[in-house]
Amino acid sequence: MKKVLFASTALIATAGVAAAEVNFSGYGRFGIGYVEDRTGSVVASATTTITTTTVNGQVLTATSSTSITANGADVSDAVLVSRFRLNIDGIVETDSGVRFEGRVRLQADEDSSTGEANSAGLNGARFSVIYGGLRVDAGNVAGSFDNLANYYGNEVGLELFAGQYSGVNYNFLAYSSTGSGSNGVFFQYSVGDFSFGASYDQGPDTLSIAPLTVVSGNDRWDISATYTFNNITAALAYGQTDSGVAGVSDPSLTVLTLGGEWGDFSGTVFVADDSTNVAATDGTAWGLSAAYNLGAATTLLFTYGDGNANADLQQIALGAIYDLGGGASLRGGIGRNDSDAGTDSIVADFGAQFNF
Repeated sequence: MKKVLFASTALIATAGVAAAEVNFSGYGRFGIGYVEDRTGSVVASATTTITTTTVNGQVLTATSSTSITANGADVSDAVLVSRFRLNIDGIVETDSGVRFEGRVRLQADEDSSTGEANSAGLNGARFSVIYGGLRVDAGNVAGSFDNLANYYGNEVGLELFAGQYSGVNYNFLAYSSTGSGSNGVFFQYSVGDFSFGASYDQGPDTLSIAPLTVVSGNDRWDISATYTFNNITAALAYGQTDSGVAGVSDPSLTVLTLGGEWGDFSGTVFVADDSTNVAATDGTAWGLSAAYNLGAATTLLFTYGDGNANADLQQIALGAIYDLGGGASLRGGIGRNDSDAGTDSIVADFGAQFNF
């Protein structure tokens, strides 16, 4: 990825500090996206304060929220889809080899529920310290699942609308491109063919309305291990969230992935134990994906994901990428979304992407 460097005037000539630099990178994409029977929605909401209480010196407020959603707005099945993403990285490396980084991301996407464009905005900052095989991130971070090798596999479409992980419902710590994200910490250490990771973020105390009860917790953590041997990578991760309710087991997720490359072919396999403590989503999820280089700058993609719970989303999709050179490509795909608790829909897109 080509990066624009504005470092010449940022050099800090202080003993113990080497070069400081600011890098810009990202991509743009635009095209047509299709969702069968696409319906927009308009939401009106109101919030009323009910009461307050003090817990450990902290004032907590219980509120009542009412919202009215009007579905079926006149939105075409086919809309213009787009994204502009700009990563802004500030980097300093000391004479002893310790690298400090900070990143914010500017991103604008279309609103799929209305077919209109959204304004761009900056997300929450991520800070990193890197030395040798050790990396520590703080702030708006990606956790062990979000960083896990082959978790996402070969996603299909200009918008990456389908993936092998579609049957997973557990809410893990993930990097937010358009919001503040969760204020967490991610740790990773790599040595040889092994890599180990862990993350933690602490959710706020919440206050229910009836009865007036403080529920502490929502602490979330996960760990992972990855091993690469020859052309195959195996990865295992486990994560858990404090339910905050006495007598209720904590939601958790266990994921095993395998991925490998054999010449022009690459593939991944995905299996997960998705323990959500909700009957409609609790169960096992699985999936696979593949990519094949046809030559002539064309790559074919396939992905399939499913789960055994009623509300699990089944996705199956085919796609292709045609490399135009210089960081530009044509991309698209077609697939189906299905759920026992919902309806079938055909999804497709096509457009151009350029990296910079």
